[in-house]
Amino acid sequence: MPAPDRSHPPVPPVSRRSAPLFGTPERHRELASAFAGQGEDYDRLRPGYPAPVIDAILDAVPAVDAARSRYSTSPGPSTLLSPAAMPLPSQERPQLPPARTTTTVADLGAGTGKLSRALADRGLDVIAIDPSASMLDAALAAGPGISPTRTDADGADGPGPDRPRLRTLVGTAEATGLPDASVDLVTAAQAWHWFDTEAASAEATRILRPGGTLALVWNTLDVAIGWVHRYSRIMHAGDVLRDDFTPPTAAGLRIVERVVHRWEDPRPTPELIDLARTRSYVITASPERREKVLANLDWYVHEHLGHAPGSIVGIPYRTDLFLLRADV
Repeated sequence: MPAPDRSHPPVPPVSRRSAPLFGTPERHRELASAFAGQGEDYDRLRPGYPAPVIDAILDAVPAVDAARSRYSTSPGPSTLLSPAAMPLPSQERPQLPPARTTTTVADLGAGTGKLSRALADRGLDVIAIDPSASMLDAALAAGPGISPTRTDADGADGPGPDRPRLRTLVGTAEATGLPDASVDLVTAAQAWHWFDTEAASAEATRILRPGGTLALVWNTLDVAIGWVHRYSRIMHAGDVLRDDFTPPTAAGLRIVERVVHRWEDPRPTPELIDLARTRSYVITASPERREKVLANLDWYVHEHLGHAPGSIVGIPYRTDLFLLRADV
């Protein structure tokens, strides 16, 4: 039996928590603000959102059938979970209002626009909202083929045929500055757990048109796979969610559908290590702690797992999508 590796002890058991914990409100705010200067790394290293998940969002929104039909999508293994399969009362899906000629989206905590760009590429009119102007600049720099621009709340009623499909707005999920009942879809990708739940829920309800949808999305490392679990713990990935996770929302919002999609993001091994640089724990760590985490990942990927430097490794992810509507 080999001697224990004291410099790289075994990973602890799977957490019993169903969602991230932040200790104190002050620590929550510190970690939430850590991403402000990380736009380039975040956009380069964090995965986008798979086509089946985008399809599921579009299926839940009025007036997108014509736009969606112009774009091809790739199938993938997804699991559709009805509310009855979740720890929630079973609800019938409400009747949607008549289709609109345009569909406007407010993407809260948009960051570098991973989801914003995917929705704009499908023909939706997207307002990417984030408190960090530098993150939004990254969204514009890497925007879709349709020319993007920056706007303000006064111009947020949705672009016309000669206006861009992706615009940005510096603001927060709790106070977007958008008019009442001005959007068909509100999204939050990889961000809802950073918001004030009560205030963000109230703001989403306020800006949604009748019959509109709130879509909450998370990409998380698929820790059901052994090596990924240890990988996530070494890098201190705090956004790993349990299977029974349900996002907290204020009264009046209810989950009408949940989709779980498992997939892989192929990356060269240096990017498996650099991915840690986009994690709030590593961003806010001391230089010594940061270098230790990166060194441990280097050892784990190249020595323990045996991947050749620069080889391509598929990182297994699980994408969780929750579709919600406001009670009438």
